[in-house]
Amino acid sequence: MPTAAAPYTTVIGLEVHVQLLTHTKLFCGCPTDFGAPPNTQVCPVCLGLPGSLPVLNRRAFELALRAGLALECRIAPFTKWDRKNYFYPDLPKGYQISQFDLPFATDGSLEVVDPRGAFPPRRVGIIRVHLEEDAGKSMHDEAAGTGDSRIDLNRAGTPLVEIVSQPDLRSPQEARAWLTELRLLLVYLGVSDCNMQEGSLRVDANVNLHVPRGDGIAKTPIVEIKNMNSFRSVERALAYEAARQWEEWQETGIEIGKAPKQTRGWDDAAGVTRAQRHKEESSDYRYFPDPDLVPVTVSDADVAAARGAMGEPPTALRRALEARWGISAYDADVIVNQGRDVVAYYETVAGMVGAGKPASNWLQQDVLRTLNDRGGTIAEFPVGPEALADLVGRVARGEFDTARGREIFAGLLTLGRPATPADVGTAVAALGITAVSDDDLVELVRDLLAANPKIVADVKGGKEQAAAGLIGQARKKNPNVNPAKVRETAIALIRGS
Repeated sequence: MPTAAAPYTTVIGLEVHVQLLTHTKLFCGCPTDFGAPPNTQVCPVCLGLPGSLPVLNRRAFELALRAGLALECRIAPFTKWDRKNYFYPDLPKGYQISQFDLPFATDGSLEVVDPRGAFPPRRVGIIRVHLEEDAGKSMHDEAAGTGDSRIDLNRAGTPLVEIVSQPDLRSPQEARAWLTELRLLLVYLGVSDCNMQEGSLRVDANVNLHVPRGDGIAKTPIVEIKNMNSFRSVERALAYEAARQWEEWQETGIEIGKAPKQTRGWDDAAGVTRAQRHKEESSDYRYFPDPDLVPVTVSDADVAAARGAMGEPPTALRRALEARWGISAYDADVIVNQGRDVVAYYETVAGMVGAGKPASNWLQQDVLRTLNDRGGTIAEFPVGPEALADLVGRVARGEFDTARGREIFAGLLTLGRPATPADVGTAVAALGITAVSDDDLVELVRDLLAANPKIVADVKGGKEQAAAGLIGQARKKNPNVNPAKVRETAIALIRGS
């Protein structure tokens, strides 16, 4: 909806290209390994040489089917392959094998919810999900100023799914959040690693403005921003493009249909989009059915097998964690967004401790923060879930406070090997941590109250927070006392005096 800050509605649709997690290409046996020397993973099929015949990669078909089901799409029982004809230097055969009028999956949706409430939940429609092969890669030696260009065809023929959304998104922030959710879903499904640094997920964004006016709504011409490989770039590019279109519309008043759809590129360093070309229509590609590939029929058994291999998607997993462990939607979102291995780690700790909230607090405040500082994966983390559960359980039972627990945690990180619950016990003994009896605690607090009459007077006057002033003194006398119990005991003794 238009607002005082933006007197128009930004309308966004996304086209996402995702490389499938296969070992070989879509129509041949060439490997898909990233980083191989240029043009070492190429065969006659990749190049479309005369006499070569493509054969569909069964694994790519299964992963595409899984993606379509996870996006709640209708799966087509019959699909075919089409040649999309155009010339690019990195497409030596002059056409791309794709799907035109009979894609694998259609009419789905994916909801995005911001746990902080920055925008209302939005269900974004999916127009289609189809399989296609990637082109090669052109490398322009602009930095050296030589004007040389080289072609690497290792990427030619790698399997992609293209996911096309309805223009349902209404802000750059929503677009970024939706892409983040889509990426998480595909990683959870094992469909793709979605490694954007390696080009496994690339985004084209279509954007225009709907401007209210007296006789209805004026719509600006649609602009497609191509090949963005980070979600931050997508958000920045859409924000820039909306502002640019608003400025242009105020100057020219040109509406959709009175100017061709334009393709623009995102210059991340300059923070601007730049005009590239006018967009082709589908008729410009002269699609026709590929004569070398047979159509694909999708059986109920195929669908059932793909559905069985999906596992629990992120949305369902968030709800399950909230219900199982009584944690907030925000906490569940943080944990699930770290990936399935972190969820398993958390559930092990929560299960052994018997409580979800302390396990969530330690995971977020200590484990994930350490991982963020050090790098690595949860599988490589030196404090396994059993050791952390032992530590968190001791804190929860009041054997020592969180501050002492963090001293032990820091020690476990330095062992140079995976820590075990026995290491927690060793650390407790080494630090001289022993339980403080209630009688000893009362005696200690009585002494402190006698030496601090002002605190006693303040608490009697209604300032209970003044009791916190005894905690530091108590810990100097006995480092094993629990700060919360010191405060509670002091207030109880003052009230009872």
